[in-house]
Amino acid sequence: MEVMNRILSESDVKNKQMEFPARSLSAFPLPDGQNSVQFVAFDMNEQQWSLKVSIRNEGRYSKPWLRGEWGDYVHQKGLQKGDKVILTMDEEESGERIYRIRAERKMFGFWYSIDDQQ
Repeated sequence: MEVMNRILSESDVKNKQMEFPARSLSAFPLPDGQNSVQFVAFDMNEQQWSLKVSIRNEGRYSKPWLRGEWGDYVHQKGLQKGDKVILTMDEEESGERIYRIRAERKMFGFWYSIDDQQ
């Protein structure tokens, strides 16, 4: 299941956090009384990235953010404004959730995996 498909902003690549679509929060059940959940996502090279989805405790809207090793992921992949990040989740029969993250860059009108270029 595709959890998120986002074109990166300048802020997403310069800061160590990315604005996370609120509609994607259902893929991350927050424990009662908590405002964040940590998870591991595997990239296309099977490297693990420890990520964290968090929401603010105050205000009218939850305004979720993706943090954790996000800044390291951006740096290693050489991500830029305009690149795309896709996060998917598969639920195993055991109930375990497996997350995958990949980055793409648009060249000559087509999206190409950045993982393939490394």
